[in-house]
Amino acid sequence: MEAYMKNQFSFIGTSSELRKQVLKQHIQDHQLPADNQFEAIVKSLWLLKKRELNYCAQEMELRKKWFQKKESIHLIEWMIINDSWWDTVDFIAASLAGGYFTSFPDQKEIITRQWNNSNNMWLVRSSIIFQLKYKEKVDLELLSELLTPHLDSKEFFIQKAIGWSLRQVSKTFPEFVRVFIASHDLKPISRREAIKYI
Repeated sequence: MEAYMKNQFSFIGTSSELRKQVLKQHIQDHQLPADNQFEAIVKSLWLLKKRELNYCAQEMELRKKWFQKKESIHLIEWMIINDSWWDTVDFIAASLAGGYFTSFPDQKEIITRQWNNSNNMWLVRSSIIFQLKYKEKVDLELLSELLTPHLDSKEFFIQKAIGWSLRQVSKTFPEFVRVFIASHDLKPISRREAIKYI
């Protein structure tokens, strides 16, 4: 597991299935933390140097639907930029940030534009992929705006995110993706991902 993550993090070595079973049983036995303790417990788990505990923290946030609280964006952003790698960032962006912006659409453009203009690669990636689960509700105009400044990026994780977001959108709006590809010069990785389903 550590080798798969390029030795970025230390792992206990627990399988994903077992980890989820243990977390589910723990929640059944003890419930999720109370609101006044929740953020502190999530951050404590995040700072422990075993990656499975990070996964438990983000899954707890999803189970508690903490993203439906307006102030939760601060915790979401903190999780994106601390101990960052694709394994946590992709979950946070699509499930937590994606859920947050569905709950608070008035915050969507303001915050994602800030992330998109950030020097933090993981915030940029999050701004590109937060709509992965939106299907027919994807804001195509905003997506185009967020993709365009990064089409020349040399960062693998940004190139991959661009292609991934377009690939997902192509399932619902294939013509949008065809036009976008035809009118923009995409990096090979981005293009390869984008055209997978069209």
